[in-house]
Amino acid sequence: MMRGGMGNMQKMLKQMQKMQKEMQKAQEELAEKTVEGTAGGGMVTVIANGHKQILQVNIKEEVVDPDDIEMLQDLVLAATNDALKKADELANDMMGQFTKGLNIPGLF
Repeated sequence: MMRGGMGNMQKMLKQMQKMQKEMQKAQEELAEKTVEGTAGGGMVTVIANGHKQILQVNIKEEVVDPDDIEMLQDLVLAATNDALKKADELANDMMGQFTKGLNIPGLF
């Protein structure tokens, strides 16, 4: 009854190890990929990597108004949120390939 069971189990373990290596590689690639969030028509840009780490904030000089710091803060916040949203989308695109069609008997 259990004859083919061990062979199938080993095959499944090898497939899972391969998937784990591929996922680790994709995680490393995410750290190297960048996205750019913008606000105010490009007056403020924020660069983030695929791990949602902010790498750079750029503010054009003409948007800096000492009498309206609140607007600048809002633009930085909006650009940061835009960058983080794009980083999420990038991560979902790259890592989603590992979960689609996942059908492991007994797991779900």
